Amino acid sequence: MSEYLVKDLYEAAYLYSSKQTLKRLAQENNYFWFVFENKVSCEKLANDYWAGKAIGNIKDYADSLQSLKKRLFAQKTVFHHTV
Repeated sequence: MSEYLVKDLYEAAYLYSSKQTLKRLAQENNYFWFVFENKVSCEKLANDYWAGKAIGNIKDYADSLQSLKKRLFAQKTVFHHTV
């Protein structure tokens, strides 16, 4: 299955709260990509998100956003300490 990459934290939180599997964070210079499994499912959800047609549980979304922020900032801390 191909991967879906996204830089936008809020889109990534929507995908994560929609039960898409986050495989890893991939670093590119000073930025990080959220890498999800199942490109086809993620593309459909992303299109709904950007079209204002996203459906989901707001608590799950908020929890996903918080979880991804923690993971992202933990990675950024490691990145800055290794530079």
